[in-house]
Amino acid sequence: YDLIIKTPGISKKKITRPYTTATNIFFAQSKNFIIGVTGSKGKSTTASLIYEIIKSSGKKVRLVGNIGKPMLGTLLGKDIDTEEIFVIELSSYMLDDIEYSPDIAVLLNIFPEHMDYHKGIKNYCEAKENIFKFQEPNGIVIKSPFENFLNITKKDTTLLGKHNLENIKAAIQVTKYLNIDDNIIMKIIKNFKPLKHRLEFVGKFKEIDFYDDANATTPEATIIAIKTLKNIGTLFLGGTDRGYNFKELERVILKYDIKNIVLFPDSGERILKKPSKYNILKTNNMKKAVDFAFANTAKGKICLLSMASPSYSLWKNFEEKGNLFQNLVKKFEN
Repeated sequence: YDLIIKTPGISKKKITRPYTTATNIFFAQSKNFIIGVTGSKGKSTTASLIYEIIKSSGKKVRLVGNIGKPMLGTLLGKDIDTEEIFVIELSSYMLDDIEYSPDIAVLLNIFPEHMDYHKGIKNYCEAKENIFKFQEPNGIVIKSPFENFLNITKKDTTLLGKHNLENIKAAIQVTKYLNIDDNIIMKIIKNFKPLKHRLEFVGKFKEIDFYDDANATTPEATIIAIKTLKNIGTLFLGGTDRGYNFKELERVILKYDIKNIVLFPDSGERILKKPSKYNILKTNNMKKAVDFAFANTAKGKICLLSMASPSYSLWKNFEEKGNLFQNLVKKFEN
């Protein structure tokens, strides 16, 4: 072979022959205006929100990449219109060896993630910052802190938490550059529903509120969820152990007086330094965890699945984990 097309999940350090990536081919071949979104968390929500606002304005737009149409499939499609705007979610894996930058580049936030892949926070941050590295002089950079152009408050959206207000502000900045009417922007923001497995309200069962935050795969993401919901009686934690520091997470769990904790392998063993303060179930079985939640969560309290670790120790991905949780919760009620 003359050239390898490397999948994002394989480190560039393992490739010894000439290679490219689907992301680089996409940017090299596309003649469309591209909006790229990255960040440790919130990129799927923000990219989807940008797409919905642009779509509602009447402009031609397509969501591509991780949560949209496949990049290379999009390029090969017969229905491509160069007037279309492409909105693409870009992971640190995709940005690690990118050679192009989007016309509008959005960086939402950075905190440690994928440390096993990047071998340190410095390399991870450099990969994220690559989203700006190859921009033309007229390229647009959008990064925190974001301006609140339309004075958005939590009353204007169904998305929960301060972090989502920041995602919304970022989306507004992007669409203001495209001269989209404020009324259209506000209408979409008010009607936009949370993406699955991101602080998703599963329902109230046996007078307990269940939330699925399966996409929270770092301690920082789980801390955000706890601070957003507050009234938590039972918390599911653990998964693939990537060496994260859980000290601040335990401090927050103590502060918010969360009584019941489910710990899954492998990282569950490391999360709590003072286990005697909690009612703990250690398990690798989601059904046992859900049974524990129904038996121990006080009425009026919340059971939250937000595990502060990746899912691969027991599940294929966070979607499989979240779907299993939701199905078992609803089945228990029936």
